[in-house]
Amino acid sequence: MDQKTRGLESLVVWQKALDFAVDVCQDVISLFPNDEKWALASQLRRSVQSIPANIAEGYGRYIFQETIHFCYIARGSMAETKTHLVLAHRLCYIDDQTHEKYQVRLSELGKMLNGYIAHLRNQKSLNSFHDSPQQDDIYEP
Repeated sequence: MDQKTRGLESLVVWQKALDFAVDVCQDVISLFPNDEKWALASQLRRSVQSIPANIAEGYGRYIFQETIHFCYIARGSMAETKTHLVLAHRLCYIDDQTHEKYQVRLSELGKMLNGYIAHLRNQKSLNSFHDSPQQDDIYEP
């Protein structure tokens, strides 16, 4: 297997989370008024960037339960991002079309993340059944 097909960069949920974060930072936050630069814009930037960052941190842990734990943190950051987007919409910083577009993408990302968590749980169960107790929580991405 070559380098391009292995590693964090091959993890589709991470790729989609990173793309989403870039798009929110470039296309949504730029619509906010200047007086929101250090308030809602900053909070939204941090929460949306936290999604791929936590997926990556969990991925790098090589222990199923820790990877799942960081996916839960990413899921929490998704809920925080959703809240910031709703607030931006209600404050009329983003229009209906933009709000809907990003809520749909966030929902799709949530489904992918839940699928990744389910996959990790399944892999952990398979490894627990087949491997020694000392190795049941360790996986090699």
